[in-house]
Amino acid sequence: MPIPSSTPRVTSAKPRIAVLLGDPSGVGPEMAVKLLARQRNLDAARVLLIADPVVLAAGERVAGVKLAPLQVNALDDLRFEDGRLSLFTRDWMAGEEPVLGESNERSGHASFQALEDATLAVRRGQADAILFAPLNKHSLRLGGLTHEDELRYMQERFAVTSFVCEFNLTGSLWTSRVTSHIPLKDVARHITGEGVSDAVKIIASALRRAGVAQPRIAVTGLNPHAGDGGSIGMEEIEIIAPAIEQLRAEGYDARGPFSPDTVFIGARRGDVDAVVSMYHDQGQIAMKLMGFEQGVTLHGGLPVPVATSASGSAFDIAGKGMAQIEGLQQAFDLCVRMASGVPVPAPAETAVV
Repeated sequence: MPIPSSTPRVTSAKPRIAVLLGDPSGVGPEMAVKLLARQRNLDAARVLLIADPVVLAAGERVAGVKLAPLQVNALDDLRFEDGRLSLFTRDWMAGEEPVLGESNERSGHASFQALEDATLAVRRGQADAILFAPLNKHSLRLGGLTHEDELRYMQERFAVTSFVCEFNLTGSLWTSRVTSHIPLKDVARHITGEGVSDAVKIIASALRRAGVAQPRIAVTGLNPHAGDGGSIGMEEIEIIAPAIEQLRAEGYDARGPFSPDTVFIGARRGDVDAVVSMYHDQGQIAMKLMGFEQGVTLHGGLPVPVATSASGSAFDIAGKGMAQIEGLQQAFDLCVRMASGVPVPAPAETAVV
């Protein structure tokens, strides 16, 4: 049965995190193995690793680590022991070693099928969050993904009809965006008041769930200098500013529209908790410059936390033992915190002044 998307899941014990190795041809398997070799992570949650045994073995070789999991033969037989990793294996690679450093159908199929099993575990009430090491969108498509990206795939799997959005986190700063993986030439016509409102509300909800009582959210303009009073575009005056005014009337601490080229200066200083940008690179470039190795991507709007590192599959260093896991560790910690069952309060009814 689909999980209602409007209600946070509540766990009675340690949260159960389904972990995936990511793209077998990239740095994901190495990163996941390094993460799961840290005993503190196995002590913080009940961890289920869903993996192809060949890919796991390859990740262990590159990481120089041998895990000691509790083998699970089927999801129906899922069990956990405190402080120990549970492992469910599937032979997606047909015994073939992954080809490193490039997108390919076999690796895409394995990573796509692992994501399918993880969503199934959530739908069956066997997992409270999903953490995946870096995927590769091109490989996923070669392996069978027909959606825009993995977020839209999970949106369908969880029967979510409301707005969904990727969040990016660096330290305590979060971002969401009104449009995402669409051509730049199409962005302006997709900027709507409803879209701005949805992007603010979804990140405010996630921030409250993560422990920020009254999130402060900066909203960018679309045009250079936020339109310069209408001389470089009217979207700020006609669409974005009215949406912000309505959000403030509903109790959200939404601010702007700010010039896109300066908003992150104050955000980095701590003036706000989140920035809502109008399109993908408007926020992504700034966030990655501020902390690429520590960055986290969180899929917002789903019924459970789903997170990964922001660093990507890094085909150029796959198999070299060079991958850092700070971002994946931050993503794991975020999943644990958000899956703890803390209710999300509604925003105040009075306007923010």
